[in-house]
Amino acid sequence: MTASVHTELVDALTVLRSRVAETRLALDVASAGPGRVERAQVLDQLDDYLLPRLRAENAPLLVVVGGSTGAGKSTLVNSLLGEQVTTSGVLRPTTRWPVLVHHPLDARWFSTDRVLPGLARLVGARVDLAKSANGGGTGVSGGSGWPGRGSATGGPAGGGSAAGDGTSTGTGETGTDGHGAGLRLVASPALPPGLALLDAPDIDSVVEENRALATQLLAAADLWLFVTTAARYADAVPWELLGAAARRRVHLALVLDRVDDGTEALVSAHLRQMLDEHDLAEATVLLVPETSTDDGLLPEVAVGAVADWLTALGGDPAARARVIRGTREGVTRDVLVRAEDLARASDDQRAADARLRATVAAAYEDAATHVEHATSDGTMLRGEVLARWQDVVGTGEFLRAVEQKVSGLRDRITAAFRGQRAPEPALAHAIGHGLEAVVLDAAEDAAERAHSAWRTDPAGVALLEGLALSRASGDLRAQVAEQIRAWQSDVLALVEREGADKRTTARAVSYGVNGLGAALMVAVFASTGGLTGAEVGIAGGAAILAQRLLEAVFGDEAVRQLAREAHERLAVRVREVLAGQAARFTAQLDALGTADASGDALRTAVAQVTAAAARAEGAAAASAAETAGAGAGAGAGAGVQTGRLRGAGVLARLAAERGEPAGSGGAHGTTAGSARDRLTPAGTSAERAGAPEPERQPEGRLRSWWRRVTGAPQDGPDA
Repeated sequence: MTASVHTELVDALTVLRSRVAETRLALDVASAGPGRVERAQVLDQLDDYLLPRLRAENAPLLVVVGGSTGAGKSTLVNSLLGEQVTTSGVLRPTTRWPVLVHHPLDARWFSTDRVLPGLARLVGARVDLAKSANGGGTGVSGGSGWPGRGSATGGPAGGGSAAGDGTSTGTGETGTDGHGAGLRLVASPALPPGLALLDAPDIDSVVEENRALATQLLAAADLWLFVTTAARYADAVPWELLGAAARRRVHLALVLDRVDDGTEALVSAHLRQMLDEHDLAEATVLLVPETSTDDGLLPEVAVGAVADWLTALGGDPAARARVIRGTREGVTRDVLVRAEDLARASDDQRAADARLRATVAAAYEDAATHVEHATSDGTMLRGEVLARWQDVVGTGEFLRAVEQKVSGLRDRITAAFRGQRAPEPALAHAIGHGLEAVVLDAAEDAAERAHSAWRTDPAGVALLEGLALSRASGDLRAQVAEQIRAWQSDVLALVEREGADKRTTARAVSYGVNGLGAALMVAVFASTGGLTGAEVGIAGGAAILAQRLLEAVFGDEAVRQLAREAHERLAVRVREVLAGQAARFTAQLDALGTADASGDALRTAVAQVTAAAARAEGAAAASAAETAGAGAGAGAGAGVQTGRLRGAGVLARLAAERGEPAGSGGAHGTTAGSARDRLTPAGTSAERAGAPEPERQPEGRLRSWWRRVTGAPQDGPDA
């Protein structure tokens, strides 16, 4: 891959990571739960694997050893290295500090935050098994051992370094008493340079944090070495996790542990069938026979197949490069698929946000409409308002006085109406009380409707918890009263403005601003659509009185304009109050930011990564032949001695002792020689695994369960 193409892919993935991190799935819609999982997994894959791998293409190949409780992961790792570097058994005190074993020349690849930057580091030679098993909180031991709360160097995600004198340094939390999580770094010359083994926690641990850590570590692997047993390989839990390997197209080697002698063919056939069914036909299968341990280590012949396979892979830079490239491309495709799913989930958030806002808006819009109707259909001209108006204007005598322009009652009317900004009369109070009741009833009904709608919506019900939104707010009455007083002042201001005209000043002054304002308020409520029976005539007469009075002062057209503007101002103030009530609901959505949720930015980033990845894959394919022998890992250059795992070559030696041709052997064996020599063309299982398929291993010393039950001869059908 050329530098420009490589940089383009890194930049595109970095942008995608930012878009994924910005995605919030706060509302509980159907896609939210799976989407949150997708988001976390995409971030983990980008942070723990893709970006670190692309930024350090020559870093060692990381093989994560995973599996169920009691599968024998730690025993296998220890047996391959020929020494106790990790704790085995069901009670594993160092589960939260899994051991990463590397060649001494590769120490700095792992002591920094290049890979798994969120985990602290402990650097040392060995695990002090005795003290750890006793719960003493002991740390990784150097030449003379060191305490569990040893010194820490580097930042929270920075790197310590492996000291040559056996002392230990690390980053972040350094204790091994179960608090926090990190990696124990152990150097072993048995491992080939460019290859590292990480013993992950149990995938079915009773501790949730351990299960999550195991999943995180597997997601950071270039290759999975998945360990299961002949008795439990069909369990559901491992296959759920192996399904993730299939989706990511990660390179996978399956170690079948504790296989009874003589059952190899039967078990292998069934396992292969299951792998085919789970889209894992290209996985490598390696068998480890049922046998006893010696000082915690399996016999060399038992781990010979796995040792041969890993040693051949570690000694072949081209094979390692193909494994890394294949896993990287598979993870990239998986990330893009998950990001598309996340984009759809983000769209669902915006749709849910809009739906919840629409129900609130509809409830309070209906409330505002109700108030507007109630203040224009005559409903307000009843009860106390009507009584106070009659107190002011009397009976039909006032109407006749206005029509005839006589002043028989002028002194009485003028006395009632006169005064600029005089104290509000009883009529104004009555109008205020009536309006207040109408607005409060409408607001209460809107709150109940909005609350009911959210309560029946999965996205809304979670937002109601702990909030008293089914009723209007406690300060609503005071808000409504304030707005009504302000509206009445608006009405008086309208009358003053209109009465300032020279032709109407004298008449306006004679009736008084307050009186004309009260008349205008009555005119605003003039329609009689909300009244019945005798109320219609009474209210109608009151409205006519107000209308005629105003027309006598201002004229027909001016009165219509004044009434329209006064009603509009009332509607604005009522809507302002109701908007504040609606905001109690929408503020919950504003805080989540789901109105701005959109999958478009994610889709754009996905498209950019897709294009960059296609160019990167093309460039990698074009230069495959050129880079095949260039070396893919640290320490793989000329003149560097390659490590050799314990048990490597044992099967070939036994085959030679039996006079069998090279490349033949028992059910658990592998052939000797270079991995590159035995890699088949691209696309086959051997190429995907980066190492040869297993062959048969010599029979174990124990008679198998199959032979014990069937009585088959020692050299039975699987010989």
